[in-house]
Amino acid sequence: MNAEILSVGTELLLGQVINSDTAYVARALSSVGINVHYTATVGDNPERLYQAVTDSLARCDLLVTTGGLGPTDDDLTKETVARAAGVPLAMNEDCLATLTRYFAGRYFGENQKKQAVLPVGCTVLQNDNGSAPGCLFRSQQGALVVMLPGPPGELIPMLEHYALPALAGSNSHAVIVSKNLRVFGLGEGLTAEKLDDLLQGSNPTAATYALQNECFVRVTARAANEEEALTMMQPLIEKIRARLGTYLYTEEDGSLEETVVHAAMRRHMTLATAESCTGGLLSERLTSIPGSSEVFEMGAVTYANRIKEQVLGVSAHTLQTYGAVSVQTACQMAQGIRRAAGSDLGIGITGIAGPGGGTEEKPVGLVYIALTDGVHTWVRRMPGHTGPARSRAFYRYAAASHALDMARRVLMDLPMQENPEFPRAESLPAAMDEKG
Repeated sequence: MNAEILSVGTELLLGQVINSDTAYVARALSSVGINVHYTATVGDNPERLYQAVTDSLARCDLLVTTGGLGPTDDDLTKETVARAAGVPLAMNEDCLATLTRYFAGRYFGENQKKQAVLPVGCTVLQNDNGSAPGCLFRSQQGALVVMLPGPPGELIPMLEHYALPALAGSNSHAVIVSKNLRVFGLGEGLTAEKLDDLLQGSNPTAATYALQNECFVRVTARAANEEEALTMMQPLIEKIRARLGTYLYTEEDGSLEETVVHAAMRRHMTLATAESCTGGLLSERLTSIPGSSEVFEMGAVTYANRIKEQVLGVSAHTLQTYGAVSVQTACQMAQGIRRAAGSDLGIGITGIAGPGGGTEEKPVGLVYIALTDGVHTWVRRMPGHTGPARSRAFYRYAAASHALDMARRVLMDLPMQENPEFPRAESLPAAMDEKG
């Protein structure tokens, strides 16, 4: 079964609301073996919507619309889709009774009542989180049509609890299963080169996708059921794992911070962070993970040199001789926060996030990340850019990601190997005297 998704709403075209509905619906349809061939967004204009629906119904087996089912004058999806599908509308008495109960004690006018006007003979999709019901019906062109509300809090439960079971019954019982293998330390281009021949298959398939400062490999199989699909995917996943080595950090579509927190929990180890240019971003990413309180001791944002000295014990000699952005300062920040917290691991980050402050010797984007376990201190250097710099947010996020990758490697007893796109992390003595 081939599907199209049509999102309705002028606010989507204007960028006032981010359209997350399409991505969610597409993933859900794939889970029941339905291929999505087209997606589109159209504003609250009945003629343009009519044309878009007409075009879709001429091409697809299933059309899913999102938005425009509410009580206001610009909620025209039902009327327009039904007209294009050649199906009349009528008051659905059961839905009217449900709406009457929903609005008990509140104003219940004609606009609210029109939400119970639905295509004749449709399957009603109950809305457990709002007033506008969805519906499923077959158009005169022969295609199935599913209409869902726009707010994700209403759309997602309706799709999962009512629409998907109905669609799964109408499909060929095939499923499409995907696993996302997350990669850090190799860009998408280099990852694709390493996997070149493995990306050519038809079922299962593998494809690379870029994320912020990392990438992932999506492995997908189509089969009669999930177990069979996973079995088909496993040999390909094993080949990918062998090619990517320790750059592949999870096969469960988790984040770097999730990987670090869970690894620390398994090892019963704790960590603490001292941040300058990242301004607490590393701590925020760690503490966003449930259970992080078991392993995260403290975080300190130490922008001023005076605070680096007073709180972390970075020596005045180091700051005067090497500067705040240096290997020596990063090491002493990591060692200082570990002492202050009494943690197993300490992480220090210092750099120039820009857009100003860079020099020829120390350009924007130069960042040093240090990690110590009390025996060894490792340092990774982000070299910065001599040409046009990237955004401040890019450098901050990248630095936090490198810190997480370094922690992951220590916690999982992996080599702190050379990164092909950044200079390698060096192992230094854990104790550095005040001369650096």
